[in-house]
Amino acid sequence: MKIAQAESERHVLAVTVDNEPGILAKITGLFTARGYNIDSLTVADISDDNAVSRITLVTKGPPQEIDQIEAQLDRLVTVHKVIDLTAAGPHVERELALIKVAGKGEMRVEALRIAELFRAKVVDTTIESFVFELTGPPDKIDSFIALMRELGLVSVGRSGVVGMMRGLQNA
Repeated sequence: MKIAQAESERHVLAVTVDNEPGILAKITGLFTARGYNIDSLTVADISDDNAVSRITLVTKGPPQEIDQIEAQLDRLVTVHKVIDLTAAGPHVERELALIKVAGKGEMRVEALRIAELFRAKVVDTTIESFVFELTGPPDKIDSFIALMRELGLVSVGRSGVVGMMRGLQNA
């Protein structure tokens, strides 16, 4: 008899931490030690005095594993708050990507046409290539990259997801 395993879910966690050396290593070490994967990770100072940072990370796992991750993060002394944006309700997610595409002739024209549809901005151009800047939800960026693969994708740089609750909630 086969036991059904809990389905893996994608979750965006916002973690507010003291901005001090080694905190990112502690958090990534926590994930590594327990065999959890981080799909996306962004960190930035969010206070006037450089004392507090916000870490936004995307991970996947069954609900009980996500709960365990939250609890383990909460136990770290330098962590102020952990919010699972996915579970907390409506939130906004955005990512920035730079996408380099090489091409000539019709391929070049088609890349520009698609970029316009996606509202991608040309931030660098040469006779043989473009670098597009695109912001939006991760699935929009994934779709754009998939289309550019057919037209001469050279390289991609992605910032990672940044998320925030909608409305007046502070998260």
